[in-house]
Parts: sequence; C-alpha cells; structure tokens
Amino acid sequence: MMIKITKGLLVEYTERSPRLELQFEFNPAAFSRSRQITFASNDTPGNESGYDFNSAGETPRISQGVAVNNEEISIDILLDATERMANNDAIADQYGISPELDTLKSMLEPKAQGPDGQQILASLGQGEDSGFSRDVFSSVFLFVWGDQVLPIFLTSIGVEETAHLPSLVPYRANVSIGMKVIESNNPYYIAEKSRQQNNASRYNSQSGYSVTIP
Repeated sequence: MMIKITKGLLVEYTERSPRLELQFEFNPAAFSRSRQITFASNDTPGNESGYDFNSAGETPRISQGVAVNNEEISIDILLDATERMANNDAIADQYGISPELDTLKSMLEPKAQGPDGQQILASLGQGEDSGFSRDVFSSVFLFVWGDQVLPIFLTSIGVEETAHLPSLVPYRANVSIGMKVIESNNPYYIAEKSRQQNNASRYNSQSGYSVTIP
C-alpha cells in the first residue's frame, strides 16, 4: 500500500530577517494531537467531591474547578540527504543534514535582542552575563501542513541519527518534534477554531443521529 507523504513547514513568526525556517516531509500517520484538562484539588464547587448534579443547567457550577490546557501536537519526521547526495549536492555531500538539525536546535533555544535589532541566540551573550539571566524570549512559530496553519511554541526536539558520512556527519535521522498550540486571539488560531466549528456543525447536521437528554 502506498503511504502518502505530505510537505510540512515550521517557520519563525517574526518581522525581522533572517527568520528560521524548516521544510520537511512527514507521514501524516505519525502525527498526534492531544488535549488534557486539570481538576482543582481544593474545596471549590467544582472539585472532585462536588461534581454532583441533577440537570444540565448545573454544568457551569460543576465545571468551575476544571481547566482546559492548550492543545499539544507531536510529529515524527525523517531528515534524509541521501537523494541530494546522489544528485551531487555540494552542501549535502559535506554537511549531510547538519544544517537542518542546527536549524531545529536554534528554533528551540531562547533568543535575545541584538544591538542592531537582530534576534540572536541568548547563549551567545558576552561577558559573565548568562543568556538565561537577561531579557530573553522564546520564538513563536507557524506550523503549516496541508491547508492548515497553527501558531505554536516548540516544547521538545528528539533526534536519533541513523546514518553518517565517513566524517561522522549525519545524513539521515529520525526526529520527533513536540509543540504547544498558542490558543489566543490571533488570526491563525481564530481561523483554526472557525474551521473546526464549521466541520463539527457540518457533521452534526448530516449524521442523522440524535439522542433525547432528560
């Protein structure tokens, strides 16, 4: 059976240049989205001992102690320079997939404002001042796949190098990427919620299934 491979893109959301960008191929089957809720442990009406109810009108009360966490996304991708090396790509021949891996590492590291307004890695600070003790920030990224775009923070990157050049530079690696969706009043998330609600409405209007709630 043929497995459909789809292009994906991670691009830094910034007005400054150069911005970090990584284009890759990934199997949509290796793509998971999850959301969790957190229950309060104090004596509020919505704690674990206060979820009793007799009607749907009481749901706001019993939900007071429940917080919905931001959605998390994880994907597994393959970075492979084999085809480029076969086509005599000079960069791939010498560096393999090191440029892609270094781009990913730079994406996850905190940034600081450079003297000329350029964003630089906070760890490149001079003197005794630690990059993490200064005014630093994490980059916002857009995760693009198909016709969907989500604003995200990168939360984790895992790399398993599986093939190397004689110089020990990797040219193939399995990479896992963790993200947290930025659920706020921004145009990308608003568009995502609109798409989600439209699809849910479309499904519920056509399902033909209904249940009577007492």
